[in-house]
Amino acid sequence: MDKNIIEVSNLTKTYKREDVEITPLSEINLTMKEGEFMSLMGPSGSGKTTLLNMIAGIDFPTSGEVVVNGQNLSTLSDDELAKWRNRNVGYIFQLYNLIPVLTAYENVELPLLLLPLSSKQRKEHVITAMRAAGIEDRADHYPRQLSGGQEQRVAIARAIVTDPEILVADEPTGDLDAKSEVEILNLLKELNEGFKKSILMVTHDPNAAAFSHRQLHLDKGVLTENSREKEEAKCFDS
Repeated sequence: MDKNIIEVSNLTKTYKREDVEITPLSEINLTMKEGEFMSLMGPSGSGKTTLLNMIAGIDFPTSGEVVVNGQNLSTLSDDELAKWRNRNVGYIFQLYNLIPVLTAYENVELPLLLLPLSSKQRKEHVITAMRAAGIEDRADHYPRQLSGGQEQRVAIARAIVTDPEILVADEPTGDLDAKSEVEILNLLKELNEGFKKSILMVTHDPNAAAFSHRQLHLDKGVLTENSREKEEAKCFDS
């Protein structure tokens, strides 16, 4: 893990809400090594998802620089950024964001429709991703026919179907029961260790964060690295 796959430098994000200026992120610096599994914790409203979205190329900083897999995102046009994001970053959401009228297979296939692939190539990618996520036996099922854990597996298959180097996950187990939570975290660990995916995960749960190599804490615009014991203490105190 010698190469920095994520480099955030002096990042500031400012919003205006009516006449009030809000700065959830101020002069944030962050690096993540290739092949690392890192978790980002912090209270609600601390800017965790905002930071994740900027690393994924979905949102943009007011100032500062975001370099992901060697690409400075601020230098890309909207079209270039969309193409880059589709090939380089897989996003896993808390509430899955599956299309209800599409089957699991069709949901996983969606990102591939933007790539110059034949239907045979798309099928190979989809089957490979669903097999890696342990959900290939549910290919013809619709989201309403799946459990929460199965829906998240479909969402993870969709995130990895283009074989991105980086996965960003926003509270990926926040809507799951305890058994499904452990299964999904073990799947993420396998994607990191077995498939060499770099993973940045936002979570409020210290038990989920314990699956990662490093745990960072974001609060009031300050980013610090914390041991698992310190994170657990924060959670019990809050």
